[in-house]
Amino acid sequence: MNEPRWTQPGDSYASRIPYVVPDSLDQLTGPRTGLVELPTSVAWGPQRVYDLDNPVDRQYLYQKVLSEASTLDQLTRFVNKDLLIELWPQLHLPRYCVRRWHTAFPQLAEIGAGGIWQ
Repeated sequence: MNEPRWTQPGDSYASRIPYVVPDSLDQLTGPRTGLVELPTSVAWGPQRVYDLDNPVDRQYLYQKVLSEASTLDQLTRFVNKDLLIELWPQLHLPRYCVRRWHTAFPQLAEIGAGGIWQ
């Protein structure tokens, strides 16, 4: 008798994280410019302040928030719809996180996700 598989080859702890995804991209009303300080619940490392006017900081902030936000409030407060769409192909996110976003928003799946996680 075959037991059901709860994981797939290559899955990791990250594939079990309940990534937060909004019902609509229009909920993402975060800032487009300026300095953003993330709470320790999202950014628990040494860097918590990101400059959205700096392309590298902007990408790191989005990767951090999309993979670490645990509430819809955190997601909508720090992520901007237009910036998300612009950055989406460049973001390096866990495979399951990308799957959740692609399932919820086919327009993101059409533009794809970058990096080794694709």
